[in-house]
Amino acid sequence: MRKLKVVHLTSVHSPADVRIFHRQCRSLADAGYETVLVVPTTEDYVSHGVQIRAVPVPADRRERFLRTTRQVLAAALREDADLYHFHDPELIPVGLALKARGKRVVYDVHENVPGDVLTKQYLHPVVRRAASLAAHAAQGLAAASLDGIVAAYDSIGRAFPPRKLAVVNNFPRLRDSGEVRPYRPYGERPARLAYAGVISLKRGLAEMVAAVGMLPAHLGARMTLAGAFSPAGLEAEAASLPGWERVDSLGWRTREEVAAQMEEARVGLVLFHPGPNHNEAQPNKLFEYMAAGTPVIASDFPLWRGIVEGSGCGVMVDPLDPAAIAGAMRMLLENPEEAGAMGRRGLQAVHERYSWEAEQHNLLALYDRILARPSTATRA
Repeated sequence: MRKLKVVHLTSVHSPADVRIFHRQCRSLADAGYETVLVVPTTEDYVSHGVQIRAVPVPADRRERFLRTTRQVLAAALREDADLYHFHDPELIPVGLALKARGKRVVYDVHENVPGDVLTKQYLHPVVRRAASLAAHAAQGLAAASLDGIVAAYDSIGRAFPPRKLAVVNNFPRLRDSGEVRPYRPYGERPARLAYAGVISLKRGLAEMVAAVGMLPAHLGARMTLAGAFSPAGLEAEAASLPGWERVDSLGWRTREEVAAQMEEARVGLVLFHPGPNHNEAQPNKLFEYMAAGTPVIASDFPLWRGIVEGSGCGVMVDPLDPAAIAGAMRMLLENPEEAGAMGRRGLQAVHERYSWEAEQHNLLALYDRILARPSTATRA
């Protein structure tokens, strides 16, 4: 009996994307699906049972829209899969084209796209509004036409028909992943604060740098940044900020290297600014800090407060107030026993409530429902 074949599609993300590759694709391969990931990269290869199919890496956003989407569609059609699962709003036309050919198609919605467009300050307000309405209409068409919708968190899911929906939260894997493992005891860690992920002003870069610069010298505190700056020139601008002399900027790091940095951190920072894709999001890094037994300082959004205060794993602050952030940093660094207890509670919460092992069942159940239906496509 042949394996059912599923193909994940992205024109934006990397081959090692945590949600797409390490969680979803690996879980599907483990569950017995023939699993393929079509993604911009340099060559085809196989990793963890997942077949990587390369399309050329675009030089810029314009090329990505005009050329990469067509290349993704062509690669998808060559695979002749039982089910296609795409991850980027710009691939909605690709999903609709596959559906028009009788294929089963799932759209994975990672963020509130119509809301996020309204925050793009580089666009004229009239253009922002028009683009937001267009994004809303495109998602509505996808919801009406496609076989399933996967939402990255609950508030996204509320915009889609429940009968087609599976909410699949982006929580850490507990088994065979390196995401949750024994970490260096908290009391042995140096006075280091850590941030991992995309580094941008909207994600609190300026406030974090200012806050670490306010800490008393006797604490010997330093902050580590692991990730790419967005835009790329931001690092040069940040280097002139007061407090930057206490920052170690490591650039992009593999997941294993980020995990090693977590072993050295006493505090994890997740200080996104308010906005549609932040207030209701559940960022990877929040749960990865918790999985490292590291207490967090987090933006005081209602959803995040329920996670952090509900678990007793950190401190909530106004992300726009460097003095408040510095106060939270100092409190955790000066009280290692209390901070260590927060870290242990966060790790316990990941094991009990915030693990990928629970979430993957929602994904597999959606696939089961869709693939039980007869397809109108004929396999070659």
